[in-house]
Amino acid sequence: MLTVPGLCWLCHLPLRLAHWGICSCCTASLSITPSRCPRCGLPAAGRGRECGRCLQHPPPWERLVCVSDYAAPLSQLVHRLKFSGATAVAPALARLLTLQVLAQRRATGLPPPEFMVSVPLHRLRAWQRGYNQSHLLARCLSQQLGCRYEAAALTRLRRGAVQHHLSARLRKSNLKNAFRLELPVAGRHMVIVDDVVTTGSTVAEIARLLKRNGAATVQVWCLCRTL
Repeated sequence: MLTVPGLCWLCHLPLRLAHWGICSCCTASLSITPSRCPRCGLPAAGRGRECGRCLQHPPPWERLVCVSDYAAPLSQLVHRLKFSGATAVAPALARLLTLQVLAQRRATGLPPPEFMVSVPLHRLRAWQRGYNQSHLLARCLSQQLGCRYEAAALTRLRRGAVQHHLSARLRKSNLKNAFRLELPVAGRHMVIVDDVVTTGSTVAEIARLLKRNGAATVQVWCLCRTL
């Protein structure tokens, strides 16, 4: 069921600004997160310091920004967006991510991206679902942050198995050479947008593809980072 226009998607109380979608109280509660590694987004001992995992084996991106871990109530909204056709929630979720990006940019000097890409679906899965949730988020983010976004920048070549049904090892093999880059990115500061990052296999494969084609830096922006 969709929320009534003008009510918060989470608490269902009236909104002062209807287009926000999520009220300021719910937004503030979602922003309370444990200390995270700024590179992988997983829990870390010191805020703003890379964890031991990233110091020993750094992922192929420079920074990961997320709103929260994959837990209620945000996970429920993400699930509705992804599997229940609730596309109307995308602008509100994108705004949460925009606020997080701006907060981290002020705190850590996060460089503004020049180019944004979203994690693509295979054409058959996109046809079955009717939309790509990562594309909806990236389109809203590009408008809110004034960043260039090209929906056709990445193509998924192979359908493969559904990622959340696979182990971490199988996720990596399932994604090998699964994407093709359609636009030049040499020297650009890039951002990959996804709804949920679990093992990081998908965004890692895309980040490596961007780096091989000369991208200067790569960031990952997502709503949820599973712990």
